[in-house]
Amino acid sequence: MNADFLLIQRMKQGDEAAFDMFVRKYYGDILNYCHYHCFDRVYAEDLTQETFLHFFEKLSQYHFRGKTKNYLYTVAANLCRDFYKKKKAVPTEWEELENREALVSLDGLLDKIAVEEAIESLPQDLREVVILYYFQGLKMREIADILQINLSMVKYRLKQAKKLLGQWMGEEGAYES
Repeated sequence: MNADFLLIQRMKQGDEAAFDMFVRKYYGDILNYCHYHCFDRVYAEDLTQETFLHFFEKLSQYHFRGKTKNYLYTVAANLCRDFYKKKKAVPTEWEELENREALVSLDGLLDKIAVEEAIESLPQDLREVVILYYFQGLKMREIADILQINLSMVKYRLKQAKKLLGQWMGEEGAYES
């Protein structure tokens, strides 16, 4: 019996501990995913919470198919798309600097900002594949399932994204495979 299936059954019965275990199990992955989409920790946390709220609101209608994490990524992706459509105020570079706890050096910060800008410059469909593959560590087959596209399209988008990122970062050909 799948652990997620049992956890979801317990949640459907109102078991508070099961809700807590579920959130702890997936929160980090969904938060990282949202953070790579909006690059602002506060917005990423809000989007992550909205992802879980949406899941819990629809829990009674949710039918377990063995891919709960993929479903959460799909919900988060839709919320991130909505976030971009609303075009929240983009933080200034100094606000961005204040929000970054993990960065130690200015060089590291500048590199991270350059990579974030490069990823943000990608078209949405390519950005999605890059985030799922490189930052979430998903396999191409999982990405195809989440995005509901075929495997060859995932490979194509990943190749195109590498090419564009290489050009954007001024290292044309560096990311060619």
